Amino acid sequence: MLVFSDQNLVMFSVPKTGTTAMESALKPWADITFNKHRKHSPVNRYRRKIAPFLHTAFGLEPETMAVIRAPLDHLRSWYRYRAATLDVDFDAFVRAVIAADPPDWARIGSQWNFLTDADGQLGVTHLFAYESQPILRSWLDDRMQAEIVYKVRNVSPSVPTPITKPTQAAFEAHYANEIALHARVKAQGGHLVTKT
Repeated sequence: MLVFSDQNLVMFSVPKTGTTAMESALKPWADITFNKHRKHSPVNRYRRKIAPFLHTAFGLEPETMAVIRAPLDHLRSWYRYRAATLDVDFDAFVRAVIAADPPDWARIGSQWNFLTDADGQLGVTHLFAYESQPILRSWLDDRMQAEIVYKVRNVSPSVPTPITKPTQAAFEAHYANEIALHARVKAQGGHLVTKT
């Protein structure tokens, strides 16, 4: 998570959405950087702890931004990241993730839970589709008033990720809210603006 006081903006770091490269490129403009265990602070934690601190300490009530990735591709990224230590194929990984009691290696959280509040309402002002990089980067250039240079970071090795139709159907049912949110962002041209 990065806080930009001049731009009145907070950037959430949703895991596996390219935020490591974004944070590295944007750090020169950031006043506050949350690292390690606080890097991936979700909306609920931000609203409970960080937003009140920013308001009290600095008088800030910033807009917020985040990136959402196509949900199945998001799981593929997690699988590639963990594949070296797993003895399961992607289909089994997906089934483990959506299980009622996932094993530790399949507890990856969800973008939906990260981005929404306790009432299931989207908690960011600007939500970008990961697949719409030109839109995202152009918006960031405008916001920072600079041409930002990005370097590739944290790229996982390529591994096969086939999925069976029954597993995909189960995944789509389990991730329905997240799939709908991603589709909503894509329907807005890759940049959804809310009034949070």
